[in-house]
Amino acid sequence: MVEIELDGQKVEVGEGSMVIHAAEKANVYIPHFCYHKKLSIAASCRMCLVDVEKAPKPMPACATPVTQGMIVRTKTDKAIKAQQSVMEFLLINHPLDCPICDQGGECQLQDLAVGYGASSSRYGEEKRVVPAKDIGPLISTEEMTRCIHCTRCVRFGQEIGGVMELGMVNRGEHSEITPVKGDTVDSELSGNMIDVCPVGALTSKPFRYSARTWELSRRKSVSPHDSTGANLIVQVKNHKVMRVVPLENEAVNECWIADRDRFSYEALNGEERLTRPMLKQGGQWQEVDWQTALEYVANGLKCVRDKHGAGAIGALVSPHSTLEELYLASALVRGVGSDNIDYRLRNAEFPAFEGVRWLGLPIAALSELQSVLVLGSNLRKDHPLFAQRVRQSARKGAKVFAINAQAYDWAMPAVHSVVAPADWTQALADVAAAVAQEKGVAAPAQGQPNGEAMAIARALLAGERKAVLLGNAAAHHAQASSLLALVQWIGQQTGAAFGYLTEAANTVGAQLAGAQPRHAGLNAQQMLAGGLKAALLLNTEPEFDSAAGARTAQGLAEVDMVVTLSPFKTNMAFSDVLLPIAPFTETSGSFVNAQGLIQSFHAVVRPLGETRPAWKVLRVLADLMGVPGVAFESSQEVLAQVSGGLGSLSADQLSNATQAPIVVARGPAEAPVAASIYQLDSLVRRAPALQLTADAREAREGAAA
Repeated sequence: MVEIELDGQKVEVGEGSMVIHAAEKANVYIPHFCYHKKLSIAASCRMCLVDVEKAPKPMPACATPVTQGMIVRTKTDKAIKAQQSVMEFLLINHPLDCPICDQGGECQLQDLAVGYGASSSRYGEEKRVVPAKDIGPLISTEEMTRCIHCTRCVRFGQEIGGVMELGMVNRGEHSEITPVKGDTVDSELSGNMIDVCPVGALTSKPFRYSARTWELSRRKSVSPHDSTGANLIVQVKNHKVMRVVPLENEAVNECWIADRDRFSYEALNGEERLTRPMLKQGGQWQEVDWQTALEYVANGLKCVRDKHGAGAIGALVSPHSTLEELYLASALVRGVGSDNIDYRLRNAEFPAFEGVRWLGLPIAALSELQSVLVLGSNLRKDHPLFAQRVRQSARKGAKVFAINAQAYDWAMPAVHSVVAPADWTQALADVAAAVAQEKGVAAPAQGQPNGEAMAIARALLAGERKAVLLGNAAAHHAQASSLLALVQWIGQQTGAAFGYLTEAANTVGAQLAGAQPRHAGLNAQQMLAGGLKAALLLNTEPEFDSAAGARTAQGLAEVDMVVTLSPFKTNMAFSDVLLPIAPFTETSGSFVNAQGLIQSFHAVVRPLGETRPAWKVLRVLADLMGVPGVAFESSQEVLAQVSGGLGSLSADQLSNATQAPIVVARGPAEAPVAASIYQLDSLVRRAPALQLTADAREAREGAAA
């Protein structure tokens, strides 16, 4: 540790730290633009000049290393005059358009100009103008004239996104930020460039000119998409969601969010929203009141139970639903005497319930790995924020290995083994055989320790921080049990953590809530094939959410009564009832992320039209069906019933251990079904800006082919 004196107080910081790090620790504010705690040092704006004793001129706090006994003053005339001079230069070419600037009210330059700017300018020449460029549907560059060349966006792309999509070209007053890799910015994390921009040069295209920052209420929430459970600030005006930005949580999402977390809110205000219950009468849809709809559903379920037995009733539920909704759906189905409930619509294998599958390590630990093997995942697109953390590990020298059906571009150094999904168990058996050979123990299955397998084995045996992770395609695989058993053996022999990246916001919560058959109930595949007489579809669109795809319409068309609970007008071809339920912004609830952290949230806006929270709808249906023990008055009461009031799940509640036998054989040639990044759930499918991105276009073209 190094001790320095900062504005009269002693501060201890690590060796190699900069003066600005000491200031942060001492809670002393130094004005800055180019410095960002998550990005490398650029020292390009010079706004953080401070007075260092014995230095002949002011020094940039972000690029001046601390030395033992250093004396730094941030408020002397020398420091303040230097900062004022820098501000004068920054404002020379900056347009004076604060009244109409989209960044007005949350602009760092505007804020600091109040304290360090002059009342008039000595610059009388023409200001420069930078032409706008169309870099995609998410980020607007209409006001790049405002850019102060801090290069935060450039460094974000290189260091966090993994791809240098923006760069600075030319010199002097001709310098400008421009795309350098192509014409557009296509990163799945690109929206964070809007956040790191300290001026109004990069702004949100969907949000642009729709509200002023001081008109917005800010409310905390949790992302309903992938299993990171990213923390959000949802900004609201007149009971309408206007913008979504990250809420910093170092243990979960740091200060970043993926583009689907940021822009999927557009679907909340779209034309497809379902605002009143609807019944299909004589092939025509009619709007009805809630009492009529709920009584119709309850009577229909009773008729099916009386005529065909309780085993003819089942529920297909989405792992993007809240913990409370999934628990009450399970309680309803089991309360009527059935065990037919499942969230695993994309799976090809349905093993008996053994334990709650999870990541196997804290999310933050992904940033500190020394070696990692990922099987069956396009990590960068399936889990953008997990990929960002693994990328940090790779930048520190971690060895990253992948076994996939194709070599994906993860924007980090990685060794990709291209193996057909049918041969994934054999590929893992080869790795296990290599581990066994290195350790001198018996292999769990017949394998060939080839060169690729030996490289993976040696990397996993070295070091202390390592992991073997199964992705979405591995979870959906027809030999998922054998894959997990092999990964378990490899993890135990190498000391590596092992587990699932888990597909959705509440995949772990769905298991905790019992949203899968426990005894002899039908699984999702059997229910979708027409094994029911009455089906409840909770927040799911089987045509897009299941392995069967479009074939589900035929199976569900044979069901006597299909009830869809959704925020959108969907499943209309085979449904008999549509019940409008609230999306995550209009209900309270909880999601359990990949590491088992339970994160609760409140509604940020009132329900649209006659929309109702799904947990309330399910509770009323359960009452009408005579199900006992569901008289909950709030979602918090439901949560307490499920989790016992815990903030996160204990190791006893989470388990990737399996007793499944290891069967190494060539599996089905058909590849596991995995949703593309902007087809994952009903919200992202209906977000116009996301559907205009390069990723969405490629997915559509691939599906058409």
